[in-house]
Amino acid sequence: MTRTRWLAALLAAVMLAAVLAPCALAAVLELGSKGSDVTKVQKKLIQWGYLKGSADGSYGPKTKAAVESFQRKNGLAVDGRVGPKTAAAMGVTLSGGSGGAVAASAGIISADHRLLARLVYAEARGETYKGQVAVAAVVLNRVASASFPNTISGVIYQSGAFSCVSNGSINKTPDSTAIRAALDALNGWDPTGGCLYYYNPKATKDKWIRTRTVKTVIGNHYFAV
Repeated sequence: MTRTRWLAALLAAVMLAAVLAPCALAAVLELGSKGSDVTKVQKKLIQWGYLKGSADGSYGPKTKAAVESFQRKNGLAVDGRVGPKTAAAMGVTLSGGSGGAVAASAGIISADHRLLARLVYAEARGETYKGQVAVAAVVLNRVASASFPNTISGVIYQSGAFSCVSNGSINKTPDSTAIRAALDALNGWDPTGGCLYYYNPKATKDKWIRTRTVKTVIGNHYFAV
């Protein structure tokens, strides 16, 4: 083989590998898929209220419909399949067929997500993961309530609403757990069941907050309406 032919063959092989490599690594869940990746996605969809029932690890029509609803709400291409973009929006990691991990870092997806993650980190970084999601959910419940500002920034920066704003800790960089917790809340998980307030009874002397009706306790925080 001449040098020219050898180089041409090498170039063709490299180009073919470049084309095939993403296909080999990319993990896509769709109708008929089964396994732990499907279970992870189903658990998220159940948490967020898109899917009813149990996470059985089988990607059937109900799971596909739930994924489509999630995609529609989050401005994604609505195809009922969980590829890299949908997985990243869900905050889950899919395992590629060749064993490589694909998609889903706990990345920041928007300015609102970043601010909410900072609030979670400042207010609840010592709490359980569920407790951190719960704090984020309270912010979102306030956004949805007519009694509070109708934006995440408006709620967080409302005068006197959160001590982390007045003491400056809201400006600390959130860790990956706070980022994931904020994303879970944004996607619909509300461990509080609609609560508008939370407080640590061991850390506050505020008498008014203690007059609110407590609905649930998660970690060190009481969640109330």
